[in-house]
Amino acid sequence: MGVVAEVERKLARARCRQEADAEPDLRTSTMTHVVWAPEAWLPTARRVLAGLAERHPARTILLVPVRGRRAGIEARATVEDFETGDGREVLSEVIELRLSGDAARHPASVVLPLLISDLPAFCRWRGQPNWESEALAELVDVCDRLVVDSSEWPGIPAGYGNLAALFERIAVSDLAWRRSLPWRVALAGLWPGIRKAERLTVEGPRADALLLVSWLRSRLRRDVALRRRAADTIESVRVDGRSVELPARSGPPTASDLLSAELDTLSRDPLFEAAARAAAR
Repeated sequence: MGVVAEVERKLARARCRQEADAEPDLRTSTMTHVVWAPEAWLPTARRVLAGLAERHPARTILLVPVRGRRAGIEARATVEDFETGDGREVLSEVIELRLSGDAARHPASVVLPLLISDLPAFCRWRGQPNWESEALAELVDVCDRLVVDSSEWPGIPAGYGNLAALFERIAVSDLAWRRSLPWRVALAGLWPGIRKAERLTVEGPRADALLLVSWLRSRLRRDVALRRRAADTIESVRVDGRSVELPARSGPPTASDLLSAELDTLSRDPLFEAAARAAAR
């Protein structure tokens, strides 16, 4: 394919420029990181990738669907270098593909030959997917893990049912689920008393609160009422009016921290899957 050959040539030239300095470079990639980022999400996606720095050397493929009926692909390829602290640099490849027309509807035809052989492929989907789209179906088929953030979706809790339909096809992560981890640990520490819980009160984002109470419902196998006050992150959790305390409070993780944690995970998460199904119900 002409586009793939062009991308490879651009990467080769960029690597030559990077290797022209006196610093020893590590060209190790640990994965292919595919990012579906419509234009409105592109600045945010770039900031998150920059925050990953040297933690996950990868070939990153940014897929940017743009308006237009005519099939077209604009390719940009760069090599980013990050210092490791031992006098070396890690090189990561970033490929940005702007897709229109059939190219946006069928991204696998260009993504598949750019995947690094024998390494896992993650797909971070920004915003709420079009669940019936061919683009989503194709990327699910060529990647090993799908990472979403349901707090970016206007359509919850219904979206969890659509997400659950993918569980048998691809391992799935939700950053809203990852954000609730400290609170799930704290709630689990209330066992056995929490088995009698009737109401959970959460000050936090809707998606985070829904997944938290749905996790509790799926573990207790019965209904637990939810009351929520809006906040940007989970600020407090109460069980039947009693506050839940975290063992140690630190600043909330950044978006890059959350994504980095998911990029270290390959297997399915049955607890998350049960919570998502409960949220859909």
